[in-house]
Amino acid sequence: MPWIALTHPPDTLGILALALLIEAVAGYPDGLYRALGHPVTWIGRLIAALERRLNRGTPRARRLGGVLALLILLATVAAATLVLTAIAGLAGHALGLLALAVLAASLPAQRSLFVHVRRVAAALRADGIVGGRRAVSMIVGRNPESLDEAAVCRAAIESLAENFSDGIVAPAFWIGAGGLTGGALYKAINTADSMVGHRTPRYDAYGWASARLDDLVNLPASRLTALLLIAAAALTREASPSGAWRAIRRDAGHHRSPNAGWPEAAMAGALGLRLAGPRIYGETRVEDAWMGDGRAELGPDDIFRALKLYRTACALQFTLVATGAVTWAYLS
Repeated sequence: MPWIALTHPPDTLGILALALLIEAVAGYPDGLYRALGHPVTWIGRLIAALERRLNRGTPRARRLGGVLALLILLATVAAATLVLTAIAGLAGHALGLLALAVLAASLPAQRSLFVHVRRVAAALRADGIVGGRRAVSMIVGRNPESLDEAAVCRAAIESLAENFSDGIVAPAFWIGAGGLTGGALYKAINTADSMVGHRTPRYDAYGWASARLDDLVNLPASRLTALLLIAAAALTREASPSGAWRAIRRDAGHHRSPNAGWPEAAMAGALGLRLAGPRIYGETRVEDAWMGDGRAELGPDDIFRALKLYRTACALQFTLVATGAVTWAYLS
C-alpha cells in the first residue's frame, strides 16, 4: 500500500529533511495561525477538555484519570495522522512526501525559537531591563521582576538550549523514526507535560503519566542535542567543544531535570558561561545546580553568541538528515 511506504525510512528522513527546510525558511505563517490555529493549540484544547472531566476525586482517581486522558490523547492524534498519511499516499510518492513534509513542518520550531530569543537581546539593547524582562517573560515561566540583566540573559540562553532539545531535535528525532505520526505523538506528549505535568496540588497526581512519559521520549533528543552543540562549537569561533564536553560530564547529571541539563551544560561549556542555578518561578525559589563554570554576569552579546551556536547546530542537524535521506534513497 502506498501510504505504508511513506511511513518508513528512507521516506521518513525525506519528510524530515523537507520539513526542517520548509520550517527554517517560512516558519508557521501568522495568517495561517490566525485562520486555523496550530496543531499544538488543537492538541491543547483536547488536553484541557479531558482535564476538566477527568482530573477529580482522590489522588488515586486523579492519577488514573491522567493515564486515561493520555491514552485518549495519543489514540486521537495517532488516528488523525495515520488518516492524513494514508490520504497523502494516494497522491503518489513525490506529492505524498511533500504533503507530509508540509504538515510535519508545523512540529519543529527552529525559526520561532530564534526570533523569540533574539527579541530578548534586542529589547535589552533598545529598552533596557524593562524591555528585556517583558521579552523574556514570553519564553520562560520564572518571575521576570526578580531578574536583573544578567539573569534575563541567562534565562534566554537556557530557554534556547532547552527548547532546541525538546522543541526541535526531539520532534525531528520522532519524525525521522515514525513520520508525521511519530512527530505528532511526541508533540502531544510534550504539550501534555507542559500543561498538566506540574508538581502542584491540582496536577501532581493527574499529570504524573504525562510528565514521566515526556521524560522518556525526550531522553534520546537531549543527548543528541548535546552532541550537536559540541559539533557546532567545533565550527564556531570563540566556542569550545572541549569546554562543552567537560561541562556535560561534570554538570548535566546534577540538573533537576533528567534531560534539560544536557543541552544547558553543553551550551554553557561551549560559550564559557554559567547557566541555570537558583531561580524564582512565581513566588517559589527553585534551587538548581549551575551548568558550566564560566561567567554568570551575561549581557546581550552573549545571547547573540548563543544564537550563532544554535544556528550552526540547526544547520548541522539538517545536513545530517538530508545526507541520510539521500543515502537511503540511493541505496534503496
